[in-house]
Parts: sequence; structure tokens; C-alpha cells
Amino acid sequence: MTIPPPPPYGGHPPSGGPWGYPPPPRPQQTNGFAIASLICAFVFFPLGIVFGHVSLAQIKKTREGGHGLAVAGLVVSYVAAVLTVVAVVATVVFAGVLIRFAEDLDARRPGAPGTAATPPTGQPLPPFKPSATLGSNCQYPATTVPTSKPVQPPRTGRIPTTPETVPATIVTNSGAIGVELDNGKSPCTVNNFVSLAQQGFYDGTACHRLTASSSSGLLQCGDPSGDGDGGPGYRFPNEYPTNQYRLADPALQSPVVYPRGTLAMANSGPGTNGSQFFLVYRDTDLPPTYTVFGSLDETALAVVDRIAASGVKDGGSDGAPAATVTIASIRLD
Repeated sequence: MTIPPPPPYGGHPPSGGPWGYPPPPRPQQTNGFAIASLICAFVFFPLGIVFGHVSLAQIKKTREGGHGLAVAGLVVSYVAAVLTVVAVVATVVFAGVLIRFAEDLDARRPGAPGTAATPPTGQPLPPFKPSATLGSNCQYPATTVPTSKPVQPPRTGRIPTTPETVPATIVTNSGAIGVELDNGKSPCTVNNFVSLAQQGFYDGTACHRLTASSSSGLLQCGDPSGDGDGGPGYRFPNEYPTNQYRLADPALQSPVVYPRGTLAMANSGPGTNGSQFFLVYRDTDLPPTYTVFGSLDETALAVVDRIAASGVKDGGSDGAPAATVTIASIRLD
């Protein structure tokens, strides 16, 4: 075999010849998943992680390019994943702190459901000692303020103190509230309440006031005008516990405990009783100038408790109930 002579000086060796250079290598192809991994790392990191691992596996088999892109995509994707997890955990923790703060703030609001009750500081209601004139001359003189709803005053004169109790039911849109009227202690007041109930004076009226603080709990009803100023157009004197004190006794200005379950008359001063009454659902300190004329059992109090749990309409501790309470009727049982 004859070996060809070398090329002249300055010439180029023939391609592929024994004295020539090998052909230049073809450009290395970049793996497509490596490119996709880096792009997805900034758009949707879970795909960046998946594409990154797929591309590394393919590059290992095919010797394609893009190893650096795949690694970069994985690094960016995992960093994004860690930051996302941290952000989610931080958001959950922060939301929990805010919720707990809001609950604590709401719990400290006067009248909020679950507010810890402040123990009353007053003395207990005085023992009942009937006077010789109890119920002997019940009078209901007219007031200068006209009646809020047409009604006749109750019968006057002697009112028997027996039976000692008279059962009745206050039917409301929130449920029936059973009461025991204390005719043996406050006959003139019970006589008035029964008269108004039988004439339908309370029918369709709203309980216009809820006192819901840590130291008192009252639901006030009986005003057809709904603003706290209405009445039947007449008034009558206080009975128990006011009649257990002398008129000039300073103890009339000191609080006593009206216990949970008390039914009492609302007034604007001694001797100004009319139609408004209140239901005590939490032991409450009040001066002994509000006539007690009945009581509620726990079944009845459960209805009042549900009303009170809704709170006051404006979020305060005294005002219109947030839950509208309307008396449909009051019937004697």
C-alpha cells in the first residue's frame, strides 16, 4: 500500500486522512425537561421539582446537556417550597393569634356571652313580714301621662292574698316563659299584672331593654310604646321588699341582691309602678325599691338565657336586645 506524501507547506490535510484531524463534534442537545424545570421553578414549583428529577434521570441515560439547568430548577423549586410552607405555617399561627385576641376582646366586652359574672355585693332580700294592711286597699290613680294602649285600671280595694301563688305563662316568639306570681307577698301588683294580661295589654309588645353586664342581667318588657316611657296611664305603690323598710330608712338606698329567677316591676321611682316589668337572669344588685311579684323556674330561665346570649343590639351592656323578643300573650294557667 502506497502512503500518499504529506501536503505541501501551508496546505490543509484531507479530512479523515491519517495525517488529518477528526471532524468537529456535533453540538450537545439540551434536555427539554431541564429547561422546563427552571421555568416552572418560578411559575409553579411542584412541576419544577418533578421536571428537575425527570431531566436528571434522562441526562444520566442520554448524556444530554442541561444538567446545570436541571439542578438550578430543583434548587429554586425547593427553596420556593420551603418558603411556601413557612408562609402557610406563619399565616395559620398569625390567624390563630388574631382569632384568640378577638375572642378575648369580645369576652372582656360588658354583656358578652360567657362574661364572668361579678358576684353581687348587696345584702339578701329581707325576710317577708306581712303587714296588717297587706292587700286591704289597692289603688291605681291616673297619671298625667296618657296610656300607651287603651286599657282599664284593675279593680281597687281589698285584694285577697290567697292563693299565695298564681301560675302564668308569658308566650313570646322566643319561647314560653312560665312564671309563678307571688300573690301572697305583692297582691296589688299581681292584681295589676293579671288585669293587664287579661285585657291583652301585653299582646304584641316587645321586650325593649336588655341589661347584660358582668354584675347584672335583666330583660325588661311591658311597654307598648317600645321606648321605655310607656305605661297604662295609672300608677300604684311599691310592695315587697320596699314595704319591709321605713320610708326614711337609708337602707332603701343600699343595694340588695335580686336573685336569678326574680320577676319584678320596673319603675322610675317609688310609687310609679305601671305595666313594665323585668326578668332577672343573673343575680343583680339593686336598691330594694323594685317590687318583687313572682319567680321563674330553670325551664323559663333557659328561654331568657338564650335571649340574653344574643347580647345587646349595639354591642353594649344596656339597650335593645339583639334578638327581637315579642310577647304574643300572657295567659293564666
